[in-house]
Order: sequence, then C-alpha cells, then structure tokens
Amino acid sequence: MTIAADVRSPRRFLAPDLARGFMLLFIAVANSHYFLQNAPALGGFPRETTGLDAVLVGLIATLVDGRAYPLFAALFGYGLVEIYRRRLTAAGKDPDRATRKDVSRAQWRPIRRLIRRRSLWMVAIGFLHGILLYVGDILAAYGLLAFLVVPALRWKSRTLVILAALAFALTSLPTGDSLTVESSVGRDPAMLPGSIWAGVVERAPALLVLVPLYPIGLVFPFLIGILAARARLLECPDRRLVLLRRVAIAGVGTAVAGGLPIALVLAGVVNEPAGPILSRLGTLHDATGHFGGLGYAAAIALLAYRITSRSNAERGRVVAAITAAGERSMTCYLAQSAVWTLAFAPYALDLTPQLSVTTVAALAIGTWLATVFLADWMRRHNRRGPFEVLLRKLTYRNGRNDRNEGGNRSGPGERAARGDRSVGGPYPARAADGGRIAGEAASGTTSSGLPEPLAGTDQMSEPPSGPVNP
Repeated sequence: MTIAADVRSPRRFLAPDLARGFMLLFIAVANSHYFLQNAPALGGFPRETTGLDAVLVGLIATLVDGRAYPLFAALFGYGLVEIYRRRLTAAGKDPDRATRKDVSRAQWRPIRRLIRRRSLWMVAIGFLHGILLYVGDILAAYGLLAFLVVPALRWKSRTLVILAALAFALTSLPTGDSLTVESSVGRDPAMLPGSIWAGVVERAPALLVLVPLYPIGLVFPFLIGILAARARLLECPDRRLVLLRRVAIAGVGTAVAGGLPIALVLAGVVNEPAGPILSRLGTLHDATGHFGGLGYAAAIALLAYRITSRSNAERGRVVAAITAAGERSMTCYLAQSAVWTLAFAPYALDLTPQLSVTTVAALAIGTWLATVFLADWMRRHNRRGPFEVLLRKLTYRNGRNDRNEGGNRSGPGERAARGDRSVGGPYPARAADGGRIAGEAASGTTSSGLPEPLAGTDQMSEPPSGPVNP
C-alpha cells in the first residue's frame, strides 16, 4: 500500500504491513471455499464432510471466516487518521494536539476532499472488480464507508466509543441473514457465471444491493481503528505492551469461543439445530469475529515489535516478503480474484467438481504464496503494486500538487512529514509542539511512510474478498 512514499523511502512501520500480509492468507482461505457449489452447502461448506475435510471446516469456521475483514476495517480507519495527521502537519499544526476547533473549515475541506476523492475511486475499482472477477468484492464497501464516515476523523474519542458500541450492538442482533448459516443448493450464477457477459448481467444488480450493505458490518472495527491510531498502538507498541497482550488473548479467545459452536455444526460433529438456534449461532460467530480480528491485529503488533528490535539482516526473507505483500495488498487481493476466475469459472478451468475443502484450501494457500513471491519480487526491484499506483494517480490527478500533501509550500512541518532526514531507531520519540513529527523523520519512520489499510490511505492496498463475513 505504498502510495505516498516512494518504494525506497525511509523505513515504514512494520505492524500494519505485516498484519495485512498475513490476513491476505485468511482472506484467500475464507473466500475460496464458497466456490464449492456442486453439492448442498451450509455456510459455504459442503454439508457432508468427513476426515480431513471436516477438520478443516471446523478450523476455518472457528479461526478464519469473519475474522480477517474486521482487521482490515480497523487498519483502514487507522490509515485514514495518518492521512489526516500528515495534512495537519503540512499546515503547520501538531496533529497530536490540534482539536476540532484548531482546524478551520478551510483547512479541513481539502483533507475531506482528498479522502472522498480516493474513496470514490475505490468504489469504482471495486465495482469493476466485482462485475468482472468476483462478486464478493470488498473494495467498494471500504470506499463507500470512508466516503460517508470521513467526519469521524474529527469527532471526540468519547463519541467514537459510543458510536462503536452502538454499531456493534446493532450488527449483533439476530437477523437470520448471516452467511455463516446460509443454505445453498447448486451453483450461484453470480459466483460462477457461464460467461463473462453473464457475469456482468448477474453481478451488477447484486453489487448494487450488496455494496451499500457491507459497510454496516464494518463500522465498529473502523471506529476502533481510528481510536487505535490516536493512541499510536501500531507505531509505538512498546508503550502499550500490556494492553496489546490483553487484547490479543481476549480477542482471539472470544473469537474461538464464539465460533466453535457453529463450527461443530458445519463440520458435522453435532446435528444441525432448528432454524432460530442456527441463526443465533451464526450471529454469535459473526459478532465475536470482530474481536478476533482485533486480537489478531494486537498479536501481530506484538510480533512486529519483537521483529523490529532486530537488524534488517536478522529479520529474514520471509518477514520481508510477507510485509511486501501487505504494502501491495490491493494488488495481491485482486490477483487472488484473477486466480479464482481462472480456476473456478465454467468458461475457464471449471475445477469446482474436482476440488474438496482440503484441495481448495491448498489452492488458496498456494495462491497466497504466489502473491507473496510476486510482491517480494516487486520489493527487490523497487516497484510499487500496479493497482496502488493506479489508485494514487487517479486520486491526485485533479488535485493541485496534493501529491506532497501540503500544496507548493515546503515548510519544516511538511519536510518532516515527508521524512527528509533519516537516521536512527525504530520508534519516534514523543515531544511537544511537533517534536514527534521531527522524531519520526529522525527515526526514518515517517507518518507518511505508515501503511494504510486495505485500499484506504496513502499506502493503500488492502483488500479483502468474497461472500463477505465482515
């Protein structure tokens, strides 16, 4: 997701990119099993599974489905805060001290315009992706969410907490429409159209309904991401190690406890309960998935903190490759959809009848590994992801020198935000009156180098995937 900074820019914070890189694996696994549509299914899994297939169904339903998208939504909110901070810094304000009253309408308007312009292009790219490749597109939903909720960047933290709690309560109400317990028989023409044109005809109306609905399930983690960015949890995990450990343990534990009941049903370990009970189990699975996504984010932040204390040579090729995928997550996400089309479309290889839960999971893992290798190749050749570059060009095409996030003036605050100086340690030192920004520049990890969520900010690339279980 590196759009604001050059690929060879000073060192970026590791945690957001590493988290996105890992979560792209979860997205691939979560999306791929929805293509197994040759037999009656429940929650996207064949109803009758045994052996290794049944074990994988239980693991995927408990640990993967509905857990990756909340993480991306949180990173999305986190990254938008970084855009806001950079713009304030370019205007000569301390982003950590500036209140809503300190930012005039004239200063806020170009920030809002920049984010909304980017958001609309995300909607356009996501809609095309959904029509041509994969009806479960999530890019358009992220773009719509950012377009509508951009004022939240200026709201008080207490207001965000209240709204996040209300959003969670609303989306946790049993509705009976959870994908986790959705029954299906035979092929869905929107997922597996008979031709490219048939895909356009089937998917366009579906997306017009789905895209406005998806953001509802993303509001809670999105607002939590804004709060986390204000506390700089990913930039400075060393200051919140106890909190991060608690969130990691409680979040993942809650997701496992909430996902296990329906996982046992999907795996055939226990009999399928009556409709109302099944619906409640699906709602429990989806609601606790939000905490699982946040728990994974905290766990990866702790891992990144340990890795950051090492030298670049000690971090190893694997960490660099996964991080490179996170930096180019939009490109990697769209590449996954290209593989699904090639593998499953009836007018392509049409592998659906030949694959099982196990083999489709292996395909998903192989696809993720291929995108990691591709991203690492781009990293080693100093190339950004092509779709990250496209989004940046579209976003700034009509902006007057928005590329520097601060117009034509180049004051001390803007130079610091761009990281004109680079030496030093892994985390910026806290200081008053913009000292933190200068510290970031001195450390070689600038705010403008901080990765942004799935398609959401200046490093953008994020992306998620299929019949979505937010």
